[in-house]
Amino acid sequence: MPLFLLFVAIPLLEITLFIQLGGLIGLGWTLFIVVATAILGAAMVRSQGAMAMDRLRRAMADLDDPSEPLAHGAMILFSGALLLTPGFFTDAVGFALLIPGVRQTLFTWARKRVRMHSFQMGRGGAADGARPGSRPPEDRVVDADFEDIPPEQPPRQDGSGWTRH
Repeated sequence: MPLFLLFVAIPLLEITLFIQLGGLIGLGWTLFIVVATAILGAAMVRSQGAMAMDRLRRAMADLDDPSEPLAHGAMILFSGALLLTPGFFTDAVGFALLIPGVRQTLFTWARKRVRMHSFQMGRGGAADGARPGSRPPEDRVVDADFEDIPPEQPPRQDGSGWTRH
């Protein structure tokens, strides 16, 4: 029910803000502001998204906990969706999510409310039916067949054949 109320309240708020601001500054300036915030927001999301992706790659390479870079990336993605949505309230929330301090505060708030039961990185785990964290037996036998694959044929000189009419 709270989600339904948000889906009703936010568009009503946006319509009210459009009417009020449009009456105050005019239709042309109102549309200009909406388009300008979308363009500016897209550029900011692109640059901050690239930085968040870099932090995520470093966390994965260093085998660190990736939850914070993932959360920041998700908030940046959500802010991009809000900034591309026409409206002043959604733009304000979208720009707020592009501020690293706001994202850090939201992440800290969410981290206090989420309980992590287990976290494991790297190889191993329950993918092969074993207990998580257990090592596979050293005497495992793998029965397999093989087939020799001939070397790759040189490409045809007349093209692929797909464009012939």
